[in-house]
Amino acid sequence: MPTLAQLRVLAAVVDLGSFTDAAAALDVSQSAVSHAVAALEKEAGGRLIERGTPATATPLGTRLLPHARAAVASADAYLADAATGRHRGTVRLAAVPTVCQGLMPALLKHWSARLPDVHVQVFEGDDDEMPQWLEGGIVDAAVLVDPDVGHPGGVLVGRDDFRAVVRSDHPLVAEPAIDLAELQEDGLLVSGGGCEAQVRRLHAVAGLPYRADQRVRELATMVRMVAEGIGVSIMPSLGGGLLPPGVVMRPLTPSATRDLVLTGPARRPWHPLVRALVEATDPLVVPGHPADERAGTRHDKHATARS
Repeated sequence: MPTLAQLRVLAAVVDLGSFTDAAAALDVSQSAVSHAVAALEKEAGGRLIERGTPATATPLGTRLLPHARAAVASADAYLADAATGRHRGTVRLAAVPTVCQGLMPALLKHWSARLPDVHVQVFEGDDDEMPQWLEGGIVDAAVLVDPDVGHPGGVLVGRDDFRAVVRSDHPLVAEPAIDLAELQEDGLLVSGGGCEAQVRRLHAVAGLPYRADQRVRELATMVRMVAEGIGVSIMPSLGGGLLPPGVVMRPLTPSATRDLVLTGPARRPWHPLVRALVEATDPLVVPGHPADERAGTRHDKHATARS
C-alpha cells in the first residue's frame, strides 16, 4: 500500500520536473525520492516517471497522479482541520501573471499580518491552467478571473480594467481614450497570461473581428514585441508594472473590466486554510483598484467583461 510520503514525492517530481528539485522541496535526500518512486512503480506494476529532463509522468503515471494528489490533499486538509483555531500550514495558490505582479504582493503582506503561521506558496500560470490546477489538486486555491457560478464562497479581491498597450510614440497615445477600432490595422499581440477570452469578448462587444497577429506564452515577450513596434496589445491595468520603457497603457473604448476572485475548487472539498484566507481577506487590498460595493462579500454570481 503506498504511503502518503510516497504519493507526495510522486506529485512533487511531476510538478517540479526533477528528482533533485523534488528532494529539495520536500527536504529529503535525492535517494529517498528515487526509492519512493521505485516503490510506487513496483506497487503499480509499471513505470510512473520518465527519467528525462524534465522528468515527466508516463501514461500510467498520468492516470494515477490525480488519485495521489487527492490523497495528499485530503490528508493535508485533515491535519489543517484538526488544527482549526491555530491556522498553521501551507496553502498553494495560483494566479495569472498580471495578478501575481500587481495584486499578489499586497495580498501576501495582508495575509502575513492576519495569519502569520500560514505560508502561501504562489504558482504563476496561464488563464487556461488556473481551473485545471485548482480542480486537479495541483493547488488549493486560486485567484480566478471572472469565475463561473460553480465557485460560490469566494471573495472578490479586486477589479481592474483593460487598456491599450502601445509604444509611447504611437499616433493615438495623446488621446483621452483609444477606440479599439483604430487599432485594427496595428497588429494585435496576445499571450496565454493576458486574459485572451476577455479581449476576444471586448472585440465582440465592439462589433469588430478578432484577429491575433501573434500569440505568445509569456507576457514579457508580448510587451517586448510592442516595444519593438511589432504590434499593439490589450492588457489588464494591473499588468502596468510589466511594461518596459517606451511602452504605455491608455484607456480603451469600449471599456471592459474583470473581476478577480479568491476561491477554492468547485468539485472537491476546500482545504480549511483556504477558508481561513478567504475570511481574512479585505476587499480593498490594492489602492487604486477598488472593487465595487460587492467587494469582500462571498462571490456567488458570474461577473463578465463589461462594455
